[in-house]
Amino acid sequence: MYAVIETGGKQYRVSEGDIIKVEKLNAQGAFDFENVLMVSDGTKVAFGSPLLSSAKVTAEVIGNGKVKKVLVFKQKTRKGYRRLRGQRQPYTQVKITSIQL
Repeated sequence: MYAVIETGGKQYRVSEGDIIKVEKLNAQGAFDFENVLMVSDGTKVAFGSPLLSSAKVTAEVIGNGKVKKVLVFKQKTRKGYRRLRGQRQPYTQVKITSIQL
C-alpha cells in the first residue's frame, strides 16, 4: 500500500515504514498529514482533488536538522566583483507509521 502526500509545496510517494525528509514542520511525536492526494492498495486506487478526506497518513517525527550547505558563487569578469553565499535548508525527518484508506 502506498500514498501520495503533499507537504511543504512538494509531493512525496510514501508507504508504511518509509523514512523521508520533508520541509521543516512544527510537530512533535505522531501527527497526520492533511493533504493526501492518492492512496493505492494494489487493487484499488483512490484519488482526491486536492484532498482525499477518507484517507489518513500517520507519521512520527524522528528529528530535525539541516541539509548540506549549498554554495552560491557570483562573479563578474574584470570588475573585481565576487560574492560567496551559503545556505542550509532546515528539514524534519519523519517515519510513516500507517496508511488508511
